[in-house]
Amino acid sequence: MLENKTNKKRVYIIGTVGVPACYGGFESLVDNLLDYTPSDVEYTVFCSAKKYEKRLDSYKGARLIYLDRDANGKDSILYDFESMKIAVKESREEKLGDRSVMLILGVSGCIFLPYIRRAFKGKIITNIDGLEWKRDKWKNYAKWLLHYSEKQAVRYSDIIIGDNKGITDYVQAAYSKITAKKRVELIAYGGDQVSPVKDDSLYEKYPFCRAPYACTVCRIEPENNVHVILQAFARLSEMPLLIVGNWEKSDYGRSLKNQYGAYKNMHLLDPIYEPHTINWIRSNAALYVHGHSAGGTNPSLVEAMCLGLPVLAFDCVYNRATTEGKCLCWKKSDDIASDVQKLFAGDKKELSEIAASMKEAGERLYTWKRIAKQYNSLY
Repeated sequence: MLENKTNKKRVYIIGTVGVPACYGGFESLVDNLLDYTPSDVEYTVFCSAKKYEKRLDSYKGARLIYLDRDANGKDSILYDFESMKIAVKESREEKLGDRSVMLILGVSGCIFLPYIRRAFKGKIITNIDGLEWKRDKWKNYAKWLLHYSEKQAVRYSDIIIGDNKGITDYVQAAYSKITAKKRVELIAYGGDQVSPVKDDSLYEKYPFCRAPYACTVCRIEPENNVHVILQAFARLSEMPLLIVGNWEKSDYGRSLKNQYGAYKNMHLLDPIYEPHTINWIRSNAALYVHGHSAGGTNPSLVEAMCLGLPVLAFDCVYNRATTEGKCLCWKKSDDIASDVQKLFAGDKKELSEIAASMKEAGERLYTWKRIAKQYNSLY
């Protein structure tokens, strides 16, 4: 039997594609957490071998373990379960006891937590993400399974994390008997890794960015209300709109691109993964339109705030909480069209005031240093 000779906490990060970040919000969260690793913590991050041609032994001081499964979709349940089993095995062999922590990001594999909880002697911390079971893209069985996994996460974790007050309020109300005896923590998402970009050479590729334009960066899914945003800007022929997203991923996206792609004021761009370019597109926008209706604190919204953009967001509890109620909100396409026309008619004072409020809240609430400190305190 191996025995750990140090007093360091071993934190196993479960539920992401891996690092270096190459996918989404949780991956970026981990990548940034590693920049603020305390001296008494050592990280182990599970990674999907299918996403990395080059497999590193370590990254930013964290040990990497690769699993030959996809971290998303149906395979994510077994991907998370295998990660948990390795954490249990190592914790036992090295006699880590309460010096081991599972940080589980998302609830896919939490259906197995009743078994894992009995075998694992350390602390289990779960960030339940954004009520995934409520998303329109899931069919009935998938919704049931995700909802059940959420229940298991709340029941068998020592600490539950919600990244938005709307999420933590939901958890405490829906599971009041369970949460009365355990911690539910609000820890948001950082966005200060983005910064304004000035690069006149990019106007050659994106000449339509010379005039004031509105911008959206998102996955092209119904709950992100992309169809509503497009309906509004179809009536705003003088206002360019850029939407960057995965149009070819679904029938929904392909249908919208086919319907609105010919509009001269609409530029429906495929995903841009190069940070310099996507930050240039966002930071030079005159307005950020945010359509997410689910998912808690959305990374794209926090990043727009940290860039100091005026925000026009879908009216839901999550977006109001993220922006402290200081952005403009909309429910339907008429609201968007009306607000855009008002904001850009004559004096732009309201635009500047909203932008300043977003920047101030971003710098106060959504820095990675602050977020990492909150996570570190839980271990």
